[in-house]
Amino acid sequence: MASSSFSVLFVSIFLVSFSQTALSISPKFFLPSHDEHITSTKKFPTTMAEKFIRQLNLFPKHDINIVSSKENNALDANYDQRLFEKKLNLSYLGDSGATVQDLGHHAGYFPLVHTKAARMFYFFFESRSNKNDPVVIWLTGGPGCSSELALFYENGPFKLSDNMSLVWNDFGWDKVSNLIYVDQPTGTGFSYSSDNTDIRHDEIGVSNDLYDFLQAFFKAHPDYAKNDFYITGESYAGHYIPAFASRVHQGNKNKEGIPINLKGFAIGNGLTNPEIQYKAYTDYALDMKLINQTDYDDINKLYPQCQQDIKLCAKGSEEACSAGFSDCTNIFNSILDIAGDINYYDIRKTCEGNLCYDFSGMETYLNDAQVKQALGVPSVIDFVSCSSSVYHAMQTDWMKNLEISIPSLLEDGINLLAYAGEYDLICNWLGNSNWVHAVEWSGKKSFGTAPSVSFTVDGEEKGVQKNYGPLTFLKVHDAGHMVPMDQPKAALEMLQRWTQGKLSS
Repeated sequence: MASSSFSVLFVSIFLVSFSQTALSISPKFFLPSHDEHITSTKKFPTTMAEKFIRQLNLFPKHDINIVSSKENNALDANYDQRLFEKKLNLSYLGDSGATVQDLGHHAGYFPLVHTKAARMFYFFFESRSNKNDPVVIWLTGGPGCSSELALFYENGPFKLSDNMSLVWNDFGWDKVSNLIYVDQPTGTGFSYSSDNTDIRHDEIGVSNDLYDFLQAFFKAHPDYAKNDFYITGESYAGHYIPAFASRVHQGNKNKEGIPINLKGFAIGNGLTNPEIQYKAYTDYALDMKLINQTDYDDINKLYPQCQQDIKLCAKGSEEACSAGFSDCTNIFNSILDIAGDINYYDIRKTCEGNLCYDFSGMETYLNDAQVKQALGVPSVIDFVSCSSSVYHAMQTDWMKNLEISIPSLLEDGINLLAYAGEYDLICNWLGNSNWVHAVEWSGKKSFGTAPSVSFTVDGEEKGVQKNYGPLTFLKVHDAGHMVPMDQPKAALEMLQRWTQGKLSS
C-alpha cells in the first residue's frame, strides 16, 4: 500500500477502424437528427461502407445522451448546479466481506463550465486501503466509448457476472487507488448535452473539458486535491493522455485553478505516433507469422501514401487527416484479409461469430431503471457503450502525432510509463516501443542503451521492461490489448509499483 498521497487518471479506448471494402451499412445505423444527438443530420456515407473492427459488440443502433433543450432545462431544475452526485447504492453486490454501502462509492455529474450545456458523468470509488492512495480516473476512448467498459471488465472494484449481479474484483485498482471513471467526450456513455457545439473534434477540446472536469471534481472533493496525480489509459488514450497531461501541466504553471499534483502518465497499447506505428504493422505481423514475406513486401507498398497523408495532416491539412484515416487503415485491413478471423486485440484467439468480445450485458445492466436510479442518472438518459457521432467527430484527430507534446513533460520530470500486451495487433508492442524510443528528449540515447530487465510478480516473469529517468517501457507477457483484463494481478502490481516509484527498481 502506498505511503504517500497520489491520484491517478486512467484513460482507455477500444480502437475501431473503417474499411472501404466492408459490408454496406444497414439503414438502422443511420445517424439521427441533431435534435436528438450531438451530430449533423447527415447519414453515414453510402459510398464508403464502414466497418467497426468487430466493434467489441459496441456499435450503437442509435446515438443517445443528447437531450433536447426542454429536457435539459427540466433536468437542471431537479439537480444541483454545482454537483450532481449521490452515494452509490447498488443492492445486487454478492460475495462476502464489505458491502458497497460500507465504502465511499459515488456516481453523478458535473457541468462543464466552458461548454454550453454539457454534463459529464463519472463514478468515484474511494480506495479500499488508504485515502491517500491514487485517485484513478479511467477515460475510455473509442473515441466515444464509455469508461464503464473498463469498470466492469478490466480494473474496476467489481465485475458484472452473467446473471447481471456484481462480484468483487480481487485485482480492482481501488485496492491501491481511488478510482474515477469518466464518460467523455460529451455524448459518450451517460454524459449528455442539449447543444451540438459541445461536441469535440480534437485533443484541444477534449483536454480542456477534462481539465474543467478535474477542477470541478477537486473542488467537490478537496481532501483528494493534495494527492499525487497520475494519468494512464489504453489504445486511443494514446492520443488523449499526452494532450491531457500537457493541459494539466500548463494549468499548474499558469496557476489557473486548483493545483493538480501531476506526477506521471501511462499509456497502455496506445496509438500515439501514427507515422511510426502504422509502419510497424507489417513488421509485427511478419514476426508473429500472420503474413509471409511476399505479403509483407506487397502491403508495405501502401505505407508511402499513408506517411504522406500523416505529414500533411501535421501541417494542418484537414483533408490529409481524413485521407490518412482511410489510406493508413488499408494497411491494417490488408493484414486482416490475409490473417483471417483472428482477434486483432489478442492474436492467440479467434473471433466467434461476428464479434471478438461480447460486452452487451453491460448495456442491459446500466439501462435497468433501478440501476440508473442508484447512479443518479435521469430517466430520460439511456446508455450505449459507444457513440458513433463522437467517433466520427474525432475522425480528423486520428492521424495526428501526440508524441510531440511528451518531451517537455519528460524534461520537467513528469514520468511516462508505456506498456503493451505482447499479443495485441491493433496497437502492438513493437509500434509502441518504436515511438517511445524515438521521443526526442535529453535522455533519448541513455534510454536506448538501457538494459532490458524482467518484470516479475510472485517470482514469475510477467514482462520485460527498460527504464531511464522518468521514462519506462514495459512489454507484458501473455496479454493482448487489454492488459488489466488479461493479466489483472500483473496490471495491479504494475500500477502500484509505478506510482510508488518502485517499478524500475
